[in-house]
Amino acid sequence: MEEKSKLWYLKKINLFTGMSSEEMETLAQKTRMESVSKKTPIFFPGDPSQQVYLLKEGRVKISRISEEGREVTIALLAPGEIFGELEVLGDAPRDTLAEALDDSKICVVKKDLFLDMVSKKPEFSFRLTKLIGFRMRKIENRVEDLVFKDVPARLARLLLDLAKDYGKESPDGIFLQIKLTHQEMANLIGSIRETVSAILGDFKREGWISFEGRKIILLKPERLKKRTESVFS
Repeated sequence: MEEKSKLWYLKKINLFTGMSSEEMETLAQKTRMESVSKKTPIFFPGDPSQQVYLLKEGRVKISRISEEGREVTIALLAPGEIFGELEVLGDAPRDTLAEALDDSKICVVKKDLFLDMVSKKPEFSFRLTKLIGFRMRKIENRVEDLVFKDVPARLARLLLDLAKDYGKESPDGIFLQIKLTHQEMANLIGSIRETVSAILGDFKREGWISFEGRKIILLKPERLKKRTESVFS
């Protein structure tokens, strides 16, 4: 039953589209599933890169720690996403921290198997290259925001990006189906928790957003979009 569940999951990942049934069976046999508790690190900076990970359930945060000890979140990953592949491809130690934000389940792919797929499966390699390129563009956009945008503009952009990935239309607006603490938001936009809390309060007073518990509803996404267009003077 466990192997059937794993095979079903692997077939849902776009990276493996085009692989034969036999190849998928082999992949299922050579990978393993792991459960990771909330707030548990999956790997640390400096760890050897001997595995690639596929997220089955939950959320995973990828971040970097500055020399001053400040954490900057690079990405929040949802089920179906791959992580840890860049260091494996570059044959380098980990340079990021991966941590489960929720109780999560991951599929672990050994380095040799992953590299064998990259070298022998052109379609897999092509899809992987596209994925890496998309991620790099997102990181470049975030760096550009850090340089040219003020914190309210960066926070407005983050809310709109979350709406694309986790938003659900409701009668009142776009309901963000993800719970993030103010500290987690601050780590995503290079700010501090107190500033994020204050700006969210400003957005609420303006009538741009509202709250339902820890979740956010975007009432006027067009106003948030306009706010993203501001730059440092």
